[in-house]
Amino acid sequence: MRTAYRVETVRAAEAALKARLPEGALMQRAAAGLAAACCSLLGKGRVYGARVALLVGSGDNGGDALYAGARLARRGAGVTAVLLGDRAHEGGLAALRAAGGRVVDSAHDDPFEPLAAADLVLDGITGIGGQGGLRPDAVPVARAARGSDAVLVAVDLPSGVDADTGEVAGEALRADVTVTFGTYKPGLLVDPARSYTGALRLVDIGLGGELPGVADLEALQHQDVARLLPVPGAESDKYRRGVLGVVAGSARYPGAAVLAVEGALRGGAGAVRYVGPAADAVIAAHPETLVHPGPPDRAGRVQAWVVGPGLGDEPGVAEVLASDVPVLVDADGLRGLDPSLVRARSAPTVLTPHAGEAAALLGATRAEVEAGRLAAVRELAARFGATVLLKGSTTLVCGAGTEAASGAAVAGGAVRVNPTGTGWLATAGSGDVLSGLAGSLLAAGLRPVDAASCAAYLHGLAARRASAGGPVTAGDVAGALGGAWRDVTAGL
Repeated sequence: MRTAYRVETVRAAEAALKARLPEGALMQRAAAGLAAACCSLLGKGRVYGARVALLVGSGDNGGDALYAGARLARRGAGVTAVLLGDRAHEGGLAALRAAGGRVVDSAHDDPFEPLAAADLVLDGITGIGGQGGLRPDAVPVARAARGSDAVLVAVDLPSGVDADTGEVAGEALRADVTVTFGTYKPGLLVDPARSYTGALRLVDIGLGGELPGVADLEALQHQDVARLLPVPGAESDKYRRGVLGVVAGSARYPGAAVLAVEGALRGGAGAVRYVGPAADAVIAAHPETLVHPGPPDRAGRVQAWVVGPGLGDEPGVAEVLASDVPVLVDADGLRGLDPSLVRARSAPTVLTPHAGEAAALLGATRAEVEAGRLAAVRELAARFGATVLLKGSTTLVCGAGTEAASGAAVAGGAVRVNPTGTGWLATAGSGDVLSGLAGSLLAAGLRPVDAASCAAYLHGLAARRASAGGPVTAGDVAGALGGAWRDVTAGL
């Protein structure tokens, strides 16, 4: 599992480690890892004679870049540091000069000449404490670096992005590769900042023992998902594997019901009970489905419900929320959803909005949600006391919130960010498949946060398999779920 920590936590861990190390040792570890990454990017035998430009701000990131540049210069690279701050790390500057590097002060010299000739540019303008985008005087240089033919490597994180939130409040430098130190930072894994990081590399500087056990952000990997997925035993039957109820579809949107049911069936549900007006379409596509005219509380025993996909103005949301089993609410079920109705439930609830639906629930704009995805998912989880899966370019899952003694709402636990998926997944009906898949995992007994995050992971992986770089339909994604599941569990 990848874990990420907020700046405050990282700085406390660095301070604890520095107290036990010689002066400057931690920066030297970071610089050594950064220089090694640069060597691999330049290619075997290409460091000698390579032209490297360093964009150096006044913080420790600038020092990391200078010390890494000194290491590259000692290996025969031609290294030029472009100073962009009002000061630079003195030890790093001395090391670079001693190794034969050149220094250009952007306030008095031409900063663009070294960039035009560079094979590789190190972005050390701002560090993890930077906020609000690049300073105006750094913007022309950053644009020149991005417009050059050089490989652009960000030191710890791209300058101009927010390390804690992933927000990009102004101009930021878009990297080809980001080399980060000690641990991942949340902003590196969450859009919009994630799209600025390029390929992501982690350098171990010995910080692990100083970090707390509970991270701020988690990203599941294959082995994590494999351990969570249900596996039927010899004594399993369709009821023990989990029965999912689905309230979805309408005369206008019968396909939503079909896709939600298919997601559930391919997600391992032992049986699916469908309630709604699209029964004929559901049975035609999936004759194994158990259908009932409703209401939901008369359809038979289920271990979880999914309600909302393509529901339109059909009834069912209030009836399902009145049940004593886990409920997943999606799409039309989210319209006008009352937080008090959700918070009053005795069983868990999962909400799966996209950015537009999240904005409506929060009384915000879609742009505000997309710019601050972490804040939005935490606020929704806290406000509704529910697990929230916020769909989008980076899908986020936040556990159910609680209410503090002060009465303020507090989101629960680490946020999980989904690392799988493809841009082709933005297609009609894909969310209906995801709802059915997540619902089937709820019915199988997974915790809500595990059901939501495993579903997002498998859904994104299936989309990659089905797409292979080209367009897909929601049906294609559903059809690839079995292969994605087998890929994940192959190592068990």
